[in-house]
Amino acid sequence: MKRFVILIYGIFCYVLFFGTFLYAIGFLGNFAVPKSIDSPAPTDPLAAIGVNLGLLAIFALQHSVMARPGFKRAWTRLVPKPAERSTYVLASSLALILVFWGWQPIAGGLYSIESEPGRTLLYGLFLSGVGLVLYATFLIDHFGLFGLRQVVLHFRGVPYEEKRFVTPSLYKHVRHPLYLGWFVTFWATPEMSWGHLLMAVGTSGYILVAVVFEERDLLSLLGSDYRRWRESTPAFVPALRRRRRSDPASHRMTA
Repeated sequence: MKRFVILIYGIFCYVLFFGTFLYAIGFLGNFAVPKSIDSPAPTDPLAAIGVNLGLLAIFALQHSVMARPGFKRAWTRLVPKPAERSTYVLASSLALILVFWGWQPIAGGLYSIESEPGRTLLYGLFLSGVGLVLYATFLIDHFGLFGLRQVVLHFRGVPYEEKRFVTPSLYKHVRHPLYLGWFVTFWATPEMSWGHLLMAVGTSGYILVAVVFEERDLLSLLGSDYRRWRESTPAFVPALRRRRRSDPASHRMTA
């Protein structure tokens, strides 16, 4: 019975995540959702900036603290280990929902593209960023990343094992294609309002800081294999030069 409950819990957390992800697309792209990043603006831009920074800080703290190995070790004394990742996904989804619910749009902006070809190009870049994010999650084990593989294996009575360290596809060229996708998603817009700019700057700054801690944890976990791969592979922008045969290209953590 306990295994079944954990399975249902994990499925619920995954469905909530995917619904939140779909809402995020509409929220950032200003379409198909009741409230978007550029919905009618409040009258006090300073108050809106304060609220928005507070919402982003809540998400950043939740996302970073719960991802640390020390927190995971302590957390699994309360939460069953097979449900740990699902709980993290649940908390992240709720933090994002809070951002969407409380976000205060800010009137005015940096630019607004009026030409139809320009708008089409930027919306195309935006959707390509979304696609890159989703594609990168499958490269690093989509269902394990969002907790579904763990609860399914637990339900079947199969021990969960981390997938081996490999460099599939894009990971041969950049260390963080998923974050690169998020950069494109946040910045590619034909309507760069002040609120959208605040979101793009805030989330991009958080990613750049979070990468430092993430790579430190991976280096501690994976050792020399990860160090060699990190030293030979750019973080976000693929190198123009050809990779030398002696460069390591066969390692990337996939879970």
